[in-house]
Amino acid sequence: MLANKFKSGLTYALILAAGLGIGLIAPQLFKAFKPAYHTGDYSAYYPDANIRVVVYGTETCPYCIQARTYLRERAIPFIDRDVDNSDQGQRDFAVLGKRVVPVILVGDRLLTGFNKKHLDAALAKVGHPNAR
Repeated sequence: MLANKFKSGLTYALILAAGLGIGLIAPQLFKAFKPAYHTGDYSAYYPDANIRVVVYGTETCPYCIQARTYLRERAIPFIDRDVDNSDQGQRDFAVLGKRVVPVILVGDRLLTGFNKKHLDAALAKVGHPNAR
């Protein structure tokens, strides 16, 4: 009888450990396989051929603020669209179908979130001289 309780307790512990392990590892695996950017024709979002970067964000989002600061420090011209206070920003953001900010368009790439490595790669691809 004691052996049966031990086996059922051990089984329960193994199932619990497996569930916790999956719960902790699954999000990390999802992140690992998530693409860094999406490609597409975003030319309609750029006002002219000289400006190939658009940032969609809010005034209070810390990642939006970091992205804007990062671009300004490198003297990279960009359009700043506020998705809270700008009709144009709200319309574009809705068409892009994203739910989080910042969304950064660079050439034919759409980046979600602020990641220096991915942003630098996109800037280099469109030929910005101040990209790292």
